[in-house]
Amino acid sequence: MATEQRFSLITEKGLENLRSLIDVPITDSLEPWCHEVTRDNIRHYAHGIGDDNPLWNDPDYAAGTSFDGLVAPPSFVFPLDRIISGYVGGLPGVHAMWAGADFRWHAPFRRGMEIRTEAALKDLVEHETRFAGRAIQQIYHTDFYDAAEGDLLASGESWCFRTERDTAREKGSKYDEVKAREHHVYTREQLDELWAIYAAEEVRGATPRYWEDVEVGDTVQSIAKGPMTVTGYIAYAQGWGGLYIRANKLAWRQLRKHPNLGIPDRFGIPDVPERVHWDSDLAQLVGTPDAYDYGPERCSWLMHHLTNWMGDDGFLVSHSSQIRRHNPVGDFIVISGEVTDKFERDGERLVEITQRAVQQDEELSATGVGVIRLPSRT
Repeated sequence: MATEQRFSLITEKGLENLRSLIDVPITDSLEPWCHEVTRDNIRHYAHGIGDDNPLWNDPDYAAGTSFDGLVAPPSFVFPLDRIISGYVGGLPGVHAMWAGADFRWHAPFRRGMEIRTEAALKDLVEHETRFAGRAIQQIYHTDFYDAAEGDLLASGESWCFRTERDTAREKGSKYDEVKAREHHVYTREQLDELWAIYAAEEVRGATPRYWEDVEVGDTVQSIAKGPMTVTGYIAYAQGWGGLYIRANKLAWRQLRKHPNLGIPDRFGIPDVPERVHWDSDLAQLVGTPDAYDYGPERCSWLMHHLTNWMGDDGFLVSHSSQIRRHNPVGDFIVISGEVTDKFERDGERLVEITQRAVQQDEELSATGVGVIRLPSRT
């Protein structure tokens, strides 16, 4: 049976046009959600990922730390730049799914900073997938600068997979078993088990975790996220800003500039593809089981896991993440970690932590590897 074509396809001409943009600085990208690192912007983002660490949320507490004031969580890179968050160009009408990133940090994002970014397309890599057959991994590089001082604060690569919506819906096999299951309805006992993980969550905070006290093989206390709800996805979008969320005249102006962005809803109104995160009908049209979480959101959860563990005097030097499946509404995940290396480099004492996020059916949701600088007793 032939696939019913409702959406655009990946074409060689489109890929050729995209390849011509590799390493070309992007000068017309969408305005970021946040230009400045403000008290409210930090708090909104932290709350959007469910992170109550007082280092980001309590100015009085933060003033008593070595930072002498509020700093943003490392994942605050996302509201500072749309490109790193998945605002991909080219291949109009072809679905984009944020799927991972490699970040390096050189200094914290401090309250009061204005941030300037530079970005460019880095590479295109073709894959064959169970989700949609042919997929194009579209990789961007972004640098983050203190606009006043010119210092490089962070840099990284992020990528989206571009997939044909019709192929994923009609021929994709990745979620056959998931789609065949009935929706799980949680019992009070099951919810209590999940809430217990939240209740036990520890923020290391002001108690230093010294490098000498950490050994390879140590476990990192697990944290939970979920059960997934559209409300949770909206909470993240409030702190992060989303990619295409616009209202009224601004929505009209966006669709006029990018006509292929609009996908008619059940009322015939063209609306943005980002609504796969709250509109189950569209999510199923693109081949996923239901409305699902944001990729940058899940990457931020992995970093939250590490900042809980490292304490105020630790510093996340680098983090790599890979999104392995969608988290549709109803899912919950547990993020675990283990110290897999301990070393010194350029006078810094570092540990490596390898992470796994697993959902309730024991399916792998995401992976992460973080390198953390810890204080030393010496």
